[in-house]
Amino acid sequence: MNIDWVELGDVILRALMSLLALFIVTKIIGKKQVSQLSLFDYVIGISIGNFAAEMTINTDSPEINGIVAVLVFGLVAYLVSYLTLKSIVLRRFFIGTPTILIQKGKIIEKNLKQSKMDMNDLLEQIRIDGYFDISEVDYAIMEANGKISVLPKKENKPVTLKDMQLKGEKQSLCANIIIDGKIMHGNLENMHKTEKWLLKQLNVKGKKLEEILLATLDMEDKLILYERNNEIKVDDVLE
Repeated sequence: MNIDWVELGDVILRALMSLLALFIVTKIIGKKQVSQLSLFDYVIGISIGNFAAEMTINTDSPEINGIVAVLVFGLVAYLVSYLTLKSIVLRRFFIGTPTILIQKGKIIEKNLKQSKMDMNDLLEQIRIDGYFDISEVDYAIMEANGKISVLPKKENKPVTLKDMQLKGEKQSLCANIIIDGKIMHGNLENMHKTEKWLLKQLNVKGKKLEEILLATLDMEDKLILYERNNEIKVDDVLE
């Protein structure tokens, strides 16, 4: 294998230059974790990374072209960051606004669809925040960076047993037995219940299967229903 040492040296030099340009741009833009990036920041980051890679690998293109592209995108990102600090309108346009997914214990289906989330995504995020029973959640809000913030109901806010001088009671997981109007037969069997039993419970409550967005069942046979509610008025979120 023949190695073109001149070309290899050029690639190494370009890599160091692109790394320096990326470092300068990062210092200009400021420090942000990936989970804190807005959609605009994400697009800018991908573009700058692509320019840096192209500048390093494509030896037919002058180095200055890649450096200028990286610096221009970095400058744009800085200006947008500055302007969004000064203007709420621009902040909403470039960064976005929070979206309520659960309001006063009710799941807002239209906002789930708007956020490109399904019930499983929501339940996963709720569990990550430590709430395995969604009935304990008063509000869940998707922030502009895509992270879910959860506000538990007043009676479910964390309090240490030591502070309360109480002994802990055994808790059990909740099974999701209806999702998007469909019966989760596997979960239902794990809870030692049948479809006939479930339909009877719905009938007692005066509900139809297709009206249910989510239904949970715990080990104490506590059945909680969340109905489809596309007509519910959603509160505004403080920015």
